[in-house]
Amino acid sequence: MGAGLFARQGDEMRVVILGAGVLGVASAYYLAREGAEVTVLERQGGPARETSFANAAQISAESAGPWLAPGMPRQAARWLMQRDAPFVLRWKSLDADLAGWLWRAWRNCGKRRFQRNRELTLRIARYSRDCLQALRRDIGLAYDEQTHGIMQLFRARAELDNFRRELADLPQWGVSYRELDRQGCFDTEPALANARAPLAGGVLFPNDESGDCLLFSERLSEAAQQAGARLRFGAGITEAESDGRRLIAVRTQHERYPADAVVVAMGSYSRPFLGSLGVRLPIYPVKGYTVTQPLRESRGAPPRVSITDESRRVVISRLGQRLRAAGTADLAGFDTSVDRSRCDLVQRVVEEWYPGLSDAQAVTRWACLRPMTPDTLPLLGTCRYDNLFLNTGHGSLGWTMACGSARVVADQVSGRTPEIDAAGFSPARFA
Repeated sequence: MGAGLFARQGDEMRVVILGAGVLGVASAYYLAREGAEVTVLERQGGPARETSFANAAQISAESAGPWLAPGMPRQAARWLMQRDAPFVLRWKSLDADLAGWLWRAWRNCGKRRFQRNRELTLRIARYSRDCLQALRRDIGLAYDEQTHGIMQLFRARAELDNFRRELADLPQWGVSYRELDRQGCFDTEPALANARAPLAGGVLFPNDESGDCLLFSERLSEAAQQAGARLRFGAGITEAESDGRRLIAVRTQHERYPADAVVVAMGSYSRPFLGSLGVRLPIYPVKGYTVTQPLRESRGAPPRVSITDESRRVVISRLGQRLRAAGTADLAGFDTSVDRSRCDLVQRVVEEWYPGLSDAQAVTRWACLRPMTPDTLPLLGTCRYDNLFLNTGHGSLGWTMACGSARVVADQVSGRTPEIDAAGFSPARFA
């Protein structure tokens, strides 16, 4: 697909990006850097004010894998009977859309599909980490990043043994990891010395990272504007105009923006917007919770390694002088209210691993909607209209996959072949 399909003779290509989360901002940066006339429309008052605002902070390029794996349906059924389970289905939210999404998700739990989805997840996640590192090097971005890896911790020996079976597949993709016994976990992260949680062992992925997605998005949005992008905040989208084959403009409450290409990076809200265009895609808002609290200066060295409690499905990362923890997966529709009991569940895990290290009285609680597809892979590329591009559906890995996804979509918009094979992320797989 050539750029001439969109660009006006002698003029820059006009690209309208919908959404200024980390995916929209990164898309704006790459497209503006290539010379496109970029306008970003965002209903909130600044960049990264929704799903990207206070996420789990991990760049899990090699430790990431599909949520949907062999044995997950049975595990999810057990969780439904537990009050403090990491997974909750709010039955009042069960409708035809959710039922259809659950059916497709169940079909992705088989071994063959899991293996394929794992390979695709690694492909885009590792490429994205490389793009992020290039940005950090080339334009000097700083965002409270930690580059000492991610350590997955297991409370029970049986859980660790089960995970070893997954590890057996990783060498074929060149993934680096190191198995650790209990003492090896403490040696890798001395801040765990006073942990009260049982610990059977862990796995360290040394090439993974963490960082503040909000801070990154704010600073990259400044770089995008310096490259010529226009960011319009408080601009709620009302409709998109088409001529039947292409989108020709996007309207907000106050203005009309002509477009040669439109990039949808609206997270969970991509689904209703696309529905207004006659495009039905299985993106479901999976709700997660985070807690953020300041570190106590008098309690020893702060953590260096981001950790994942695999038993409780909670991740904990240090962001400067703060500790961020995230977890849970609630199927509750578009409800964004903060359930204190769910936040308390996450906070208890923090206290089990790092007792007294942070100030639990100064906690900030938050909830977000992760845009999840049934195969847990993003939607990158065109659908229905020649010039409608998607950069959405990343689930809990939007921060991990942001830079790579934006590079892929920027190449597609510009008519170039992406540096990685992106066919597996095409929206056409759900046609």
